[in-house]
Amino acid sequence: MIYIDAKGLNYATINGKLRNTKSELEILNCCGQRFIAAGMSDKAITITGTPGNALGAYLNGAAIRVKGNAQDAVGDTMNDGYIVVEGNIGDAAGYAMRGGRIYVKGNAGYRAGIHMKAYEDKVPVMIIGGKAGSFLGEYQAGGRIIVLGLTENDKPIVSNFPCTGMHGGKMYLRSDCSNIRFPSQVRATRATKADLDEIKPYLTEYCALLGLEVNDVMNAEFTVITPDTKNPYKQMYVAN
Repeated sequence: MIYIDAKGLNYATINGKLRNTKSELEILNCCGQRFIAAGMSDKAITITGTPGNALGAYLNGAAIRVKGNAQDAVGDTMNDGYIVVEGNIGDAAGYAMRGGRIYVKGNAGYRAGIHMKAYEDKVPVMIIGGKAGSFLGEYQAGGRIIVLGLTENDKPIVSNFPCTGMHGGKMYLRSDCSNIRFPSQVRATRATKADLDEIKPYLTEYCALLGLEVNDVMNAEFTVITPDTKNPYKQMYVAN
């Protein structure tokens, strides 16, 4: 293990050290530095502290674990690899994400999964262990967003305007969603066994990485949200 003390370092210096080291790395005393590990592959990076915006932007296969919270735009346009955050994340996580996984133990801010997409064998996955802010899955075009609602508070599992403009992919909420208003262009139905079988491998990995029991997590009602076949947004973004 190679240790990098981030105190007083800017992101360019930190990323230079990451690129020039092939061993597993741990960044200590991280405090708001942006763009950490942007575009990187074949790295295993642990971060202690709070990384700034665009952690793992354009990530292409690296594995990142944050022992704390992360700020906005985690995994912006990431292509492969995974990011595990043991705390909470800010807004716009997974913006235009097209591959890989983002696993968050805590809550997410606004617009998580905005413009998430999928292509051929790439299916991006975001799992939020707590609750999500407004505009979750805005303009979602592919991939899977899963929110578990394990946070102990009275807020709904997702705040206002989820799935606005959604035209692809699926969203799974660990709730009956009786207190959530969805837009007319999506369908919200109780998840079937086939639906749960689809997400169980992701939840198994998530729970193993974050010290949870997958059977406890899955022993609840889930709602699955998909675009309606008559969705007008689909005609704007999909060729056939």
